[in-house]
Amino acid sequence: MNSNLLTSVAYIGGLGLLFGIILAVASKLFAVRRDRKVEEVREALPGANCGACGYSGCDAYAEAVAADECDITLCTVGGESVCRALEKITGKEAVGGERKVARVLCGGTLENRKKSFEYSGLQTCLDVQMLYSGNNICGYGCLGMGDCVRACPFDAIRMIEGVAFILEDKCKSCEICIGVCPKHIIEMVPESAAVTIACSNKDKGAVAMKSCKTACIGCGKCVKACPVDAIEVKDFLAKIDYEKCINCGKCIEVCPTNAILRYNNKRKKIVRKPKINEEA
Repeated sequence: MNSNLLTSVAYIGGLGLLFGIILAVASKLFAVRRDRKVEEVREALPGANCGACGYSGCDAYAEAVAADECDITLCTVGGESVCRALEKITGKEAVGGERKVARVLCGGTLENRKKSFEYSGLQTCLDVQMLYSGNNICGYGCLGMGDCVRACPFDAIRMIEGVAFILEDKCKSCEICIGVCPKHIIEMVPESAAVTIACSNKDKGAVAMKSCKTACIGCGKCVKACPVDAIEVKDFLAKIDYEKCINCGKCIEVCPTNAILRYNNKRKKIVRKPKINEEA
């Protein structure tokens, strides 16, 4: 009885040892050989998997970089430090322009904007947008429900007075907020841009003013005041060419509706032109 048991144990043990050897050999023979460069690139990336580089995640981007299929400057989350690391790994030189950040082109705060009706449905911008394009008289402004706030993986967006505001020192240029905004009023601007037209309204001046106190009315005063021809009015809305803009602020001084804001480059806070009664 005991001898049979020992024989069985020895037999099973022998089979286990044999299968273990077979699996070990197979793992060596059929192992997927990883490119060391891919691993080095992947280790240098931040691991956010945000897709800002245009690839499905950091793994896919690492493989593309290692295969020399794309630029090494596409990881906006990692910024300059990642670019420098990828330069050492790939031997390529990073060539890119100034870093860009997201900015919301709307100044329609709760005080400034007017509502067309009271909304009590699902609290998302997408749902409000589906009902008569929103509950603001202005059909172009921020809906204030915070879809971009929830979508931002870097906690870089806040709702201030009913309007989304981006903390640019936290912004990683992933552009996720641009994709979720149903009004399409978030755009990428150079980080050094200190002057912004915080409006997206393309209605005629009189109509725009009825919906928001700080709407751009397309008067063209900013165009005349700009010393470098960096502003043009198209579709009743002024737009800044940031490649020309020198941040002089002369457009802010002449704007009759306070639609143009100055961003403090250090703190990234909004600075509005004082009202007449504040200057007195």
